[in-house]
Amino acid sequence: MLKKLTRGSQRSLCPPCLCGCILAVAVALIVAAKPQAAEPVDFAHEIAPLLKDRCGACHTRGRHEGGISFNTREELLQTGAAVPGKSGKSPLIERVSSDDPDLRMPPQGEPLTAEQIALLTQWIDQGANWTEGFSFAEKSYVAGLAPRRPELPAAEPGRERPVDRALKSYDEKHGLTPADRPLVEDHVFIRRVSLDLLGLLPTPEEVDAFLADTDPAKREKLIDRLLADDRAYAEHWLSFWNDLLRNAYTGTGFIDGGRTRITDWLFRSLMANKPYDQFVRELLSPTPESAGFVNGFKWRGNVNASQSRPLQFSQNVSQVMLGINMKCASCHDSFIDDWTLKDAWGLAAIASDDPLEIHRCDKPTGKVATPGFVFPELGTIDPSAPRDQRLKQLAGLMTAPENGRLSRTMVNRLWQRMMGWGITHPVDVMGGEPFSADLLDYLASDFAEHGYDLKHTLKRIAMSRAYQAQAVAYGVDSGKPFVFRGPLIKRMTAEQFLDAVWRVTGTAPSKPAANFGNRGDEPLRASLVTADLLQRSLGRPNREQVVSTRPTELSTLQALDLSNGEILATTLSRGAGHLLRDASFAGQDVAGKVAWVYRHALGRAPTAEETEVAAGLVGEPATQEGLADLLWAVFMLPEFQMIH
Repeated sequence: MLKKLTRGSQRSLCPPCLCGCILAVAVALIVAAKPQAAEPVDFAHEIAPLLKDRCGACHTRGRHEGGISFNTREELLQTGAAVPGKSGKSPLIERVSSDDPDLRMPPQGEPLTAEQIALLTQWIDQGANWTEGFSFAEKSYVAGLAPRRPELPAAEPGRERPVDRALKSYDEKHGLTPADRPLVEDHVFIRRVSLDLLGLLPTPEEVDAFLADTDPAKREKLIDRLLADDRAYAEHWLSFWNDLLRNAYTGTGFIDGGRTRITDWLFRSLMANKPYDQFVRELLSPTPESAGFVNGFKWRGNVNASQSRPLQFSQNVSQVMLGINMKCASCHDSFIDDWTLKDAWGLAAIASDDPLEIHRCDKPTGKVATPGFVFPELGTIDPSAPRDQRLKQLAGLMTAPENGRLSRTMVNRLWQRMMGWGITHPVDVMGGEPFSADLLDYLASDFAEHGYDLKHTLKRIAMSRAYQAQAVAYGVDSGKPFVFRGPLIKRMTAEQFLDAVWRVTGTAPSKPAANFGNRGDEPLRASLVTADLLQRSLGRPNREQVVSTRPTELSTLQALDLSNGEILATTLSRGAGHLLRDASFAGQDVAGKVAWVYRHALGRAPTAEETEVAAGLVGEPATQEGLADLLWAVFMLPEFQMIH
C-alpha cells in the first residue's frame, strides 16, 4: 500500500524516516473513498432556532434537566446526548423519535416532525457543526466599547515584557508560572519569527549568523531587521488583507465591471506601514483606488436582498473592523447574538445611493432603513447627507478614540495570526469573552497610543515570552477549555509553503498578477500571483467572501495534491533540474547535495542516518528524478510544513 502512495506511481518506497506524511496521506485516501455527505446543515438558521424553541426551556440558560446542557457544543458532547457522526448512537435522536410518551422529548407540546428529526439526524451525522463562539447560556460577559488601559504589574523575572506582565493575573488563575512557558531554542525561533513576520524561511547564512551571535538582545535585533524589510513584509501580509478585504486579482465581477481591485492602494499602504486608523478611513471614505471594498460585488442576475451591495457593505465592515457577525441580522433578528435587522440595515443604508427598504427573509417590510452606526453612543449619521458624506461620517465614528472595539478587533487578529488562537476566540465574535481582558485591553490601548502602528504591535507580541515560548498543540475537539500556554503549532499557509518550495528549488514564477512596484531581481512571491489549483487546495480562498482565518487541518484534497498532484510534481522536477544545472550545487558530492537541501529547507544539517537514506534516493551520480524525490520527501515532513 505504501509503495503505491509514494510520489509517482512507479517510484520506489520512500524511507519512513523521510516521509512522515505518508500515513496521513493513506488515511486521507481512504477517507476520500467514502460517500460524500449531503449539503451541510446550516446550524445558525436550521439547528439553533430548533434547539432554542423545542429544547431550550429545559436544557439552556441554567436549566440542565437530566444533566443535559445545550449551552455549547462542548457541553452537549460531554453529556453524550449527541455523538458526532453517529446519530444512531445519539440519545438525542432516540428520545425525540421515541413513541413512548414517557421517554419522548420534548415532554410538552407536539412531538418533533419527521422533517425536524431528519434535520437533527443529518446534523449529527455531519459532525454536529456549531457556530464558533455561540452559546445558549445567559450572558455573563458584556464586551466594553470604550478603551481601557489596565495598570500592568511590576516587571519580574520571566515577566519583563509588557505582554507577559499583562498575562500575570491570567497565569495565576490557571496556576501557570514563567517556567511553564520555557523559551524555544534559537534555531526554532528564527524560523518561527521569519515565517510569522515575513512569510519566508531564513537562509542558512541568516541562521548561522543568528546562532553565532552572543548579544543578549539578538532576538530583538532580529525582529527589528525583519520588520524593517518593507517589501517582504508587504508581500507577506498582502495575503492576510486580501482575504479580509475580498481583494482578488481575477474572478467573479472583474470582467463586467461589477467589482474593482484595491491592489495598488493596499500594497502601497503595507509598504508604507500606513497607520491603521488612516487605513480604515481610506477604506470607508474611499478614493477610486480604495473603493473596491465598500462597493463590494454587483452580482449578475437577481440576488437575495441580504446580498445586495449595501448589505454586503454592512456585513463586511462590521466583520472586518468590529468583529461582528451581521449576516444573520441581514435576514432577520439574529438567532446567535443580539444584532437586529435594524442594526444591519441601518449600517447598510449609509452606503446606499437610494432609500433602502428593509427586507425580512427576503420579503419587503414596508419600512425604510435609517442610516446609523452600530454603536450609536459614539455618534450619529446624518440621513439627509449625500452618500460620500455619510461614509465620511462613518469613517470618523469608526476611528474615533472612544471606539475601543476597532483597536481590540485589530490586535486580536494580529495575536491570532502570530499565536494560532485569538485572545477573543473566534476573532469574528468580538462580543465574546477574551481569555484575558487585561491582555486584550493593554494591546489595544498600546496600539492606539503608538499611532495605530501595526508593526509596533507585532513587535510587542514577538518580543514577549508568551510568543517566544515552546509551541504547544491544542485539540479543538478535545472538549477541554482552552488555556493559553504558548503559541500553537501552526500549519504553513498556501503562500508560505509555496514561497519556501520556490526559494529552495529556484522555481518562482516570473509574472506577477499586478505591477507591485520595481522588484529588481528578487524572486516572486506566491501572494503576488494568481492562485493556481495547488494554492486553492492548500487553502487560499477565492475571496468572494471575507475570510479572517483559514482552515488549519490537512484536508483530503490537500493530501492528494501534496502526494501526487501534477503541479507540485512538475515544480519539483523543474527544481531538481535547476539545482543540477547550478555549478555550486552540482559540484558537491552526494552528501553535500543532501546537506544543502536540509539546510535550505529545514535550517539544519541532516543526521548521519538521514544522509545515508537520502543519498540512496538522490543517487551517485545524482539524477533529476532522484533529487526530485528527495525534495518531495523533505517538503512532506511535518518539520517543514509546520511552524513550531
